[in-house]
Amino acid sequence: MLESTLTCPNCGHTTTETMPIDACVYFHECASCHTVLKPLAGDCCVFCSYGSVKCPPIQAGNSCC
Repeated sequence: MLESTLTCPNCGHTTTETMPIDACVYFHECASCHTVLKPLAGDCCVFCSYGSVKCPPIQAGNSCC
């Protein structure tokens, strides 16, 4: 799956984003409250921390970037 819904932990705003298959996304700015999301400790990207679907490398059973 290449689409994941990110949920802002600050305001709860959701947005569906297409994940890149060849790069990690370390930062994402919430369109509603402008909080900059960063991966939680132990996660490789914002999709693994705040997304409805983990990033493509993790889905494939590999380590991330």
